[in-house]
Amino acid sequence: MRSWQILALRLAREPAVLVRVETLQGSGPREVGAWMAVTASEVVNTIGGGQLEFDAIAKARAALATGRVIEARQRFALGPSLGQCCGGVVWLGFEWLDARSIAGLAERLGDQRDWRRIALFGGGHVGRAIVDLLARLPAQVHWIDSREGMFPEPLPDNVRAEQSEPVQGAVPTLAAGSQVLIMSFSHAEDLDILAACLKRQREAGDLPYIGLIGSKSKWATFRHRLEDRGFTADELAHVTCPIGIPGIPGKQPEMVALSVVAQVMQDRPVAPLPARRSGQG
Repeated sequence: MRSWQILALRLAREPAVLVRVETLQGSGPREVGAWMAVTASEVVNTIGGGQLEFDAIAKARAALATGRVIEARQRFALGPSLGQCCGGVVWLGFEWLDARSIAGLAERLGDQRDWRRIALFGGGHVGRAIVDLLARLPAQVHWIDSREGMFPEPLPDNVRAEQSEPVQGAVPTLAAGSQVLIMSFSHAEDLDILAACLKRQREAGDLPYIGLIGSKSKWATFRHRLEDRGFTADELAHVTCPIGIPGIPGKQPEMVALSVVAQVMQDRPVAPLPARRSGQG
């Protein structure tokens, strides 16, 4: 359940004060647009914690006690007075919410324009661990497998599952800007998915990241086979294999998922990494 949905349930019972980061000058704990909602007894979401959040909660609860927001926009300097060393200045907006506000929450707080679009091929153990992480992150996930019965129920709200046979047939339907993770149950499927992604990238150039789970030897084999299919060295350089950021040890699905999700959530997809986890694939 997304944060705005949790808030909607709370508003059905009691009012809240919405606190949003409206302006940020210099460094701050959260970005512009970050929000939290404060009720008399609970806090939904976060604006970054620390003394800033503590003071904002106190001001929100003071407004709840009086029945209205008196000062809708307030300035907070993140220096010695707040005990935070960010050094910036944050302007927070305060807004009264009640049951009448529920109808517009999805549009206001569930905005997904800046979310990552992740296309995940493979419903195995690592795929499931990745979905478990992405369920709590700003991402829209298109989860694909060729086999029936591979997806758990219920799925997280930000995950859409598709059974596709052949599995590479789903590649043309991926949302533009998708970051693709390939980890199907077989090397043959992986190769077909990867070839379809490279073909789409050649024609449309709208897949910013194509990641393949695998070892150095797997990628060497795939590279030769893809060259035989006519893909150039420049096109193959767009593939990241192995996937994941370095420095996270362990081959458990959860550890691999942590490394992979950290990579795709970076501001910019990185260039292909040197071979490292020989146990991948």
